[in-house]
Amino acid sequence: MFAVAALALPVLVQAQNAAPSRIRGTVAAVGSNSVEVLTREGKKLTLQLNDATRYSSVKALELSSIKQGSFIGTAGKPTANGGIEALEVVVFPEEARGSGEGHYDWDLLPGSSMTNATVSAVVSGNAGRDLDLTYQGKNIKIQVPKDVPVVTFVPATVQDLKPGLTVFVVASRSGEDWKAGRFVIEKDGVKPPM
Repeated sequence: MFAVAALALPVLVQAQNAAPSRIRGTVAAVGSNSVEVLTREGKKLTLQLNDATRYSSVKALELSSIKQGSFIGTAGKPTANGGIEALEVVVFPEEARGSGEGHYDWDLLPGSSMTNATVSAVVSGNAGRDLDLTYQGKNIKIQVPKDVPVVTFVPATVQDLKPGLTVFVVASRSGEDWKAGRFVIEKDGVKPPM
């Protein structure tokens, strides 16, 4: 009995400490303490809300808004020449500088990555911009095509969640229950690109 319990303990600890999931989809229904989301994979998930759930929306920016010194987050895909091409860019508000700083795997597309870093140099060209980014003492170059969505976060509340709006959600799962940690909500037709 003790041996079985000892073997089960690491699994239980792993389940309790599971990494948050990123959910992309459309709001199907809003309840008093939950939101039903139809995911991009076609599943319906009910996400529980609580006092710790945070909300923001996105506002479109021009590519020229990315300047030297900006702190950004960019999902990217690998290029044939070994570089990274941006799929989207978030220019963080100053109070969010340093959020998630680093370079890591992302799930926007297969093989995509996320880089949250400070822009150390911007080179403009006919096809877009090349960005030199610095994070945790490391440097990386990102190509940003002209047609890539560039957004920033703006405040939102639970009242901004409406059926039909596109959302990006960071949520944790415990068994069959999902708890929403953060919603990024479509606003004025601008959808969360991350």
